[in-house]
Amino acid sequence: MNPFYKTLLFFQKHGYYVCQRIADRLGIRAKVVRTSFMYLTFVTLGFGFALYLFLAFWIGIKDRLYTKRTSVFDL
Repeated sequence: MNPFYKTLLFFQKHGYYVCQRIADRLGIRAKVVRTSFMYLTFVTLGFGFALYLFLAFWIGIKDRLYTKRTSVFDL
């Protein structure tokens, strides 16, 4: 498999989760969030992509810091 397609598959598999989480938080469909990021990227010449990467980084940090513990004994 071509390295370009491996990279593209990786981002499609793991990158869309950011849009899904934002859509769940806002209560809208993930498709709307994805198309909004695409339009924002084309209109502002890359700002949408930079915003997407920032949100992906922020969600990753938040997931590592805030873990759900079911009881006191899970420490």
